[in-house]
Amino acid sequence: MNYYSTNHQSPAATLQEAVVRGLAPDKGLYMPERIEKLPHEFFEHIDLMDFPTIACHVADAFFGEDVPQDTLHSLVRDALNFDVPLVPVTDGLYSLELFHGPTLAFKDVGARFMARLLGYFIRREGDTEVNVLVATSGDTGSAVANGFLGVPGIRVYVLYPKGKVSTLQERQFTTLGDNITALEVDGTFDDCQALVKEAFLDADLNAHMKLTSANSINVARFLPQAFYYFYAYAQWRKLQPEADARRLVVCVPSGNFGNLTAGLFARRMGLPVSRFMAANNRNDVFYQYLQTGVYTPRPSIATIANAMDVGAPSNFARILDLYGDDHDAIARDITGATYTDEQIAETVRQVWQEHHYLLDPHGACGCRALQEGLHEGEDGIFLETAHPAKFRETVQRIIGQPVSVPDRLRAFLEREKQTVELPKDFAHFKAYLMEQ
Repeated sequence: MNYYSTNHQSPAATLQEAVVRGLAPDKGLYMPERIEKLPHEFFEHIDLMDFPTIACHVADAFFGEDVPQDTLHSLVRDALNFDVPLVPVTDGLYSLELFHGPTLAFKDVGARFMARLLGYFIRREGDTEVNVLVATSGDTGSAVANGFLGVPGIRVYVLYPKGKVSTLQERQFTTLGDNITALEVDGTFDDCQALVKEAFLDADLNAHMKLTSANSINVARFLPQAFYYFYAYAQWRKLQPEADARRLVVCVPSGNFGNLTAGLFARRMGLPVSRFMAANNRNDVFYQYLQTGVYTPRPSIATIANAMDVGAPSNFARILDLYGDDHDAIARDITGATYTDEQIAETVRQVWQEHHYLLDPHGACGCRALQEGLHEGEDGIFLETAHPAKFRETVQRIIGQPVSVPDRLRAFLEREKQTVELPKDFAHFKAYLMEQ
């Protein structure tokens, strides 16, 4: 299958070209030329399948023309060596716990799959080295760094805003060494993302080194996120075998919008979801777009849900492309919500006190949006995108109780941080990369 650019000014690319380039030459994001509908029989028996089996069926529809099936299924099963359970919180309200992977965040799914797919392409073509650039507002950096750690032929540079990620998140990608380098940028996430995008378009850098991205702008990062939407539906079917899927609502805490875009792709593939909700923190440019039809990116604002602190979400271009720039169609399928830090904290506290379920700040946005936005007779699934312990100081302050740290996270705290500090201007970033 070929991939086209959302800016429609670049030639079509193969899957391998799209994955290795990350960003199209015309600065657009790659999109598959078609979205395959999954057969009716798949949905009839989906509740009998485990997560890797479901993911293999979905991967066949995305990548089956470009990767041999036995190889593709091996990549999928190797990447998804953990569960993604659907947990009831209240009657009709469920949490999809996406924090059971190696770095305890939803991005483990896409990052681990992309690492394996890119490694496969490198081995097949005999390339010497690919350099992965990734900007992070928190969890992307840790998921990508750990997913690519030790992969031959790949070097990873993680750019993150100084002082704007939690201590645990920071330690997960600044203490690894080996083929992982952490770049501590004196700016915001948007500044980091802008540096990555500019690097892809710089002729000198691209002549000096082969570059790709592991942010959700890369098709190999965001498309695999569709896997867990189907698995969520399968688990919901088991819990509610008589329920009408047309009454199922999925709420996605949204920052750069790769996660929501993957859900919209799943719906186009036949996933029987009534509608989606996009839950924002104070960085609400998408919410404002839904209300007004006008998209106005602006500098990001720091919040306690820091992984969603994005003022210019890259994947908005994919949503526009998917709907042919039709605001009314987008607003029919997606409703929005936006919350302050105080409202997020209130939700974490309320759900803990009333249901003894501990949310992280991002999942709290999704949970509250469903609490306020579900209609009579609807069931809701929200994405709990990271383990609450990754935001231990914040969550402890909210609930007034200690939050236990899983052993996997505690091990990172015992390691020494290693970073390269950079200003936010491109000249310094380019000079650093040209020396590598």
